[in-house]
Amino acid sequence: MKKLCGTNYPVSICFIVVNEFCERFSYYGMKAVLTLYFLTYLHWDKDQSTAVYHAFSSLCYFTPILGALIADSWLGKFKTIVYLSVVYVIGHVVKSVGAIPTVGNSNVHISLSMLGLILIAFGTGGIKPCVAAFGGDQFDEEHASERRKFFSIFYMSINAGSLLSTVITPILRGDVQCFGGDCYALAFGVPAALMIVALVVFVGGSSLYKRTPPQGNILLEVCNCIGFAIKNRWKRSKYDSKRKHWLDWAEEKYSKRLIQEIKMVLKVLVLYIPLPMFWALFDQQGSRWTLQATRMNMAFGDSFVIKPDQMQMLNALLILLFIPVFDLVIYPLVGFCGINVTPLRKMATGMIFASLAFVAAALVEVNVVRSVVGPVPVGRCLLQVFNVAEGDVMLKIPGSDVFPDPIRYLQDPHTYEMLPASGEQLKLEVTFNGTQSECNFTSHQQEAYSLIVYSDPTGVHCQHVSDHITKNEDGNPLLRFLNTRPHAINLTVGGVAFLLAANVSMSPNRTVDRGQYPNVRGCSAPDGCSSLDLGLLDFGASYTVVLTEDSGLTAHKMEDVWSPEANDVHITWQVPQYVLLTIGEVMFSITGLEFSYSQAPDNMKSVLQAGWLLTVAFGNVIVLIVAEGAGLEQWKEFLLFAGLLLAVFIIFSVMAYFYTYVDPDQLDKKHREEEDDDDDMKKKANDVQLNKTGKSIRL
Repeated sequence: MKKLCGTNYPVSICFIVVNEFCERFSYYGMKAVLTLYFLTYLHWDKDQSTAVYHAFSSLCYFTPILGALIADSWLGKFKTIVYLSVVYVIGHVVKSVGAIPTVGNSNVHISLSMLGLILIAFGTGGIKPCVAAFGGDQFDEEHASERRKFFSIFYMSINAGSLLSTVITPILRGDVQCFGGDCYALAFGVPAALMIVALVVFVGGSSLYKRTPPQGNILLEVCNCIGFAIKNRWKRSKYDSKRKHWLDWAEEKYSKRLIQEIKMVLKVLVLYIPLPMFWALFDQQGSRWTLQATRMNMAFGDSFVIKPDQMQMLNALLILLFIPVFDLVIYPLVGFCGINVTPLRKMATGMIFASLAFVAAALVEVNVVRSVVGPVPVGRCLLQVFNVAEGDVMLKIPGSDVFPDPIRYLQDPHTYEMLPASGEQLKLEVTFNGTQSECNFTSHQQEAYSLIVYSDPTGVHCQHVSDHITKNEDGNPLLRFLNTRPHAINLTVGGVAFLLAANVSMSPNRTVDRGQYPNVRGCSAPDGCSSLDLGLLDFGASYTVVLTEDSGLTAHKMEDVWSPEANDVHITWQVPQYVLLTIGEVMFSITGLEFSYSQAPDNMKSVLQAGWLLTVAFGNVIVLIVAEGAGLEQWKEFLLFAGLLLAVFIIFSVMAYFYTYVDPDQLDKKHREEEDDDDDMKKKANDVQLNKTGKSIRL
C-alpha cells in the first residue's frame, strides 16, 4: 500500500478525508437553510416547519443501523459507501429541483422536497457508520498511533465542513436572488455539487483502498443472542429457574464470553435511556433558535449583516475552541483541586449547561416578543388611516369614537384602531373642507386594513386595502408604496421592483434587504427619474412610503405600528445560549462517547455507537411531539425543555451513582485465562483418554 511521503500514513486516507469534508459540507449546508425553506418557500407555519425538520433529523440517525447491517453483512464498507452516496446525490438533486418555483405547483414542490429529504436521510445515515471505520481499516495494526491521529484529522474535517457550510449556504440563499426571491435552488444546489465531488473523490481512490470483506454484523449477533435468551427462558423457566441472569438462558447456543460482553453493553445502554432529552435541546439550534434569530436585529453597524441561519456556525466554531480549553486547562485545574470528575459526572454537568442555555433562550425570547403582538382578536378588525387629501379630515364611525381628532394631511398613523367586525358593511362618515361623504367597506374579523382618504375636483373619496400585520418570516423589512401622483411610477429598491399605477395606488408588501436606502430611483413617463431617500429600513419592520408631488417626486416614510415594529433585540444576545450549549456538548457528547468506548469490549463498540445514534434520533422525536402537540408560547416551550432536562439530570445522576465502572481489558484477560484453563483441561482429558487407549491396545 502506497504511503504519504515516507510516513506510515496510507495515500488512500487523503481521498477519505476530502470525501468526508465534502459530505459534511453537503449535509450541514443543506440543513442550515432547511427551516427557513419550509417557512418562506413552502409557507408552512413555525410548528410544522420545526416538526418536519426534526423528523428529518431523526431519520438521519435511525438509518445508520441499516447502513451498518448492509456493510457488515452484505456489501462491505466500500460498496455501501458508493451505492448509498449515489442515493445521497439523487436526494440532493431532487431537493434542489423542488426548490425551483417554475417546476410545478406547491404540491409538486412539497412532494419533491420530501422525497429528496428521505433519500438524503438514507444516504447520509447509511454511510455515517462506514466512512470512519473504512478509514481506520487502511492502517496496519502496528500503526495504531497514526490511526489515532487520522481520526483527529477526520474529526477536524467534519467540523471544517460544518463551519464553512453554515456560513456559505445562507449567503447563497439570501444574497443571491433568483426567480424573484431567495435562491433556495442555489443554496441546495451547491451542497448537491459538493456531494457529487465527494462521490467522485472517493471512487477516484478505489485502486488504493485496503478492503476487508463482510464478516457479519455483531449487532445482529447481539440481537439474536438476546432474542434466544428471552425465548429460551420463556420455554424452560417452569422447570429450570436456576440462572443468575436472564441472559444466561442463552448459554446453550452462545459462548459465555459473548454473553458476558452483552451484559456489559446492556449496563451502558440502560444509562442511555434518559439521554435523548439532551439531544432534544441540542438539535433545536437549526429550528427554534433559527426562528428566534429571524425576529432579532442582525446588523453589525451599517456594513455587515448576519443571516439568521448563519448563527449555527457559532456551535462549530466554539466546539473547536472549547475542546482544547477543556482538555488542557479546565479538566486539569479541576483535578488539581482534588475533585474527582468521572465521565458520568461530566455528562451530568453537561446536561445542566444545556438546561441553562434554554433558560437563556427563554429570557431572550421574552424580550424578542415585546416587538411582536398577537393576532387580532376574534370578532375584531384593525383600521389605520392615510390622509392624502391635502387638508384635515374628520372620520366618524356611527356608534364608535375611535377617531375623535382631525386627521392631518400626511399624518403618520400612531396606531391601528380596533373595530367590531361582523362581515357586514362598515359605514364611515368623512368630512373634508366642510363637505361630508360616506365610505363603505366590508370588514372581516382578525384582518387589518388601511383606509386611504383622498380628494379630487368632485369631492373627497376613500378606498381601503388589506394590510400585512405579521413580521416577515426571514427577518427582513416589508415595504410598500402609496402613489398619489397622476402618473404611474417604477421604483427599484435593493433589486426589488415596484410598479405603481397612477392616481392613488397602493403596491403590495414586498420583502427588501435591511439597510440604508439614500438613493432610490423612481421613474415616470412624463417626468423622468428622481432620487428618493428612504433612510433605514430595519429588521422586522413594515413600512408604507407615500409618494407625493410637492416639488418633484417626494417620499414620506411611515412605519406600520400594530405588530411589525423594528426588531430591537440584537442577535448577539443569542451568543450566551450558544456558549452554554456548546459547553454542554463538550462535557456531554464527547465525554459520553469516550465513556461508552471505555466500558465495552472492542468487538462491541459498534453496538454502543448504534445505541448512541439512536439517542439522537429519539431526541428529535421528542421535539417533533412537543412542537406539534404542546401549543405553548415559545418562551414557555423553552422553559419546558429546560425543566425536562433538569429532571432527566436528576434521574441520570441517581443512575450514575449506582453504576460500577468496568475494565474491558481485564475482562478479555480473564476470558483468555479461562479459555487457556479450558484448553489445558481438554488436553489433560485427551492425554488420559490416549493412555487408556494405549493400555487397552497393549493388553
